[in-house]
Amino acid sequence: MLVLVAPGQGAQTPGFLTPWLELPGAADRIAAWSEAIGLDLVHYGTKADADEIRDTAVAQPLLVAAGLLSASALGDVAPGVVAGHSVGEFTAAAFAGVLDDTAALKLVRARGLAMAEAAAVTATGMSALLGGDPEVTVPHLEKLGLTAANVNGAGQIVAAGTLEQLAALDADKPEGVRRVVALKVAGAFHTHHMAPAVAKLEEAAAELSPVDPAVTYVSNKDGRTVATGAEVLSRLVGQVANPVRWDLCMETFQELGATALIEVCPGGTLTGIAKRALPGVATVALKTPDDLDAARTLIAQHAAV
Repeated sequence: MLVLVAPGQGAQTPGFLTPWLELPGAADRIAAWSEAIGLDLVHYGTKADADEIRDTAVAQPLLVAAGLLSASALGDVAPGVVAGHSVGEFTAAAFAGVLDDTAALKLVRARGLAMAEAAAVTATGMSALLGGDPEVTVPHLEKLGLTAANVNGAGQIVAAGTLEQLAALDADKPEGVRRVVALKVAGAFHTHHMAPAVAKLEEAAAELSPVDPAVTYVSNKDGRTVATGAEVLSRLVGQVANPVRWDLCMETFQELGATALIEVCPGGTLTGIAKRALPGVATVALKTPDDLDAARTLIAQHAAV
């Protein structure tokens, strides 16, 4: 059983979209999406520097566009399960047919703008903690005023809060944590700092007509499968200010019988976690078109007919 997943913010790097635009029809699709959402995805995916694509309002639609483009390059894929990490949930919603590609990109553009506005109120950020025991780490973060915004499994938790709180974390790591790494994001996502963005996203979502998922969709909120398009959309909106439970998503992948996992562009983060947390599950990360053949082989071996 094949799981198709999409990464979240922080996975982007300068120029990562460049090789994908060389595929037949890719440049035209990206140009059409750029016009639809009022953002030059070609520029940001090929020429923009790290600071430009760190901007939340840019990074989020850029990541979703890259995920959709790379998945389409695989041809007809029949995954058993789809899921995405944070903004990757919008990519997954399009995979599942809940929203069409353009609707997903328009909604994520609204999300990025709303979250960037919320992030501008207070200087905040996120840092990944590598190693440690969640039962020790989470209370320690709470003591510092931080939120465990992403519980990713395989010994990784992402803390979010003010820059002062994150500086205190650097000086006072929880017992067992090997390293604290600042992430390339511009806000404390999935925390109370993002609450103002939820109302704006609700307004944008109210204009959409979601369709029930055509394949099994697993939600970041609690790792559970979601059967209706209306519930998927509701969770996409609320998840902006709630922690990501990727650990629970992976538990569900196991329960559903996952044997392989493909992470769409810019892949690497989620496959890295899966290699540690899902032993025996074959993985491929789509970083460049050179990875397509390996992914197609995995599809032939593990996807449903």
